[in-house]
Amino acid sequence: MPITISAKFAFETSQPTDVLLQFEAAAIPEQKLLHAETEMSDALHCARVAAGDNIGERIWLNSNGRFEVAYSASVELDRMLSPISQRDRVAPHHLPAEAVKYLFDSRYCQGDRMQSFVQDEFGELAGGARIMAMHGWIADNFTYTPGSSNASTTAVDSFIERRGVCRDYAHVMVTLARASGIPARFVSCYAPQVTPPDFHAVAEVFLSDPTTEGGGAWYLIDATNMANAEDIVKIGVGRDAADVSFMTTFGLSDFLYSEVKVSA
Repeated sequence: MPITISAKFAFETSQPTDVLLQFEAAAIPEQKLLHAETEMSDALHCARVAAGDNIGERIWLNSNGRFEVAYSASVELDRMLSPISQRDRVAPHHLPAEAVKYLFDSRYCQGDRMQSFVQDEFGELAGGARIMAMHGWIADNFTYTPGSSNASTTAVDSFIERRGVCRDYAHVMVTLARASGIPARFVSCYAPQVTPPDFHAVAEVFLSDPTTEGGGAWYLIDATNMANAEDIVKIGVGRDAADVSFMTTFGLSDFLYSEVKVSA
């Protein structure tokens, strides 16, 4: 069943300002765009560039004044689904080059600082079983609290506060996985069950692939329990939220509003 998406947002700048946007569903093998339409205000310049890991595109703007975006899409998903708990960790020397960078610390995900906790709490588990135990631990110990975090909040901050929004839940999930030597990346996405409707964020972990001997694959996991892998529409992936924010401004701006609707 196709996923239908509608997203609108607007911002304003007082002088010509460079802005990087990433809000469109990615055209990749696991998700087919049946329809997609983007309408934007006029900008001083506008250019499209490939996004991280060639998943989706980014849009560079130089804008002055009020700028509005309206996006709609219909997406058909055909994603490999496999119980994460049954997947093994891929040994580091078998990891593909593109997965290795997702073992390292990043701006919001400091895995090195969480290694002792991970060993004490989940040391008897491995691979996908450990990932699912971490997922359960976050669900049991965190409270979803809109407004409790901001653009400077890291996974360690969220771990201490034990609260946050989807961005923070994803950062903690990514961080715990990396602290276990399992590549993990941040995924910006759309999903129909998100409440309240908004741009969403989940994690993706690299574990063994049951269809390829010795191979590995990426598996989506949502620590908020709002979204399921079978109906998550990817926008982009990165080391953390800094890589895949739907809007990054390189100068002062006022964000005016956003409206997101997603349905199956």
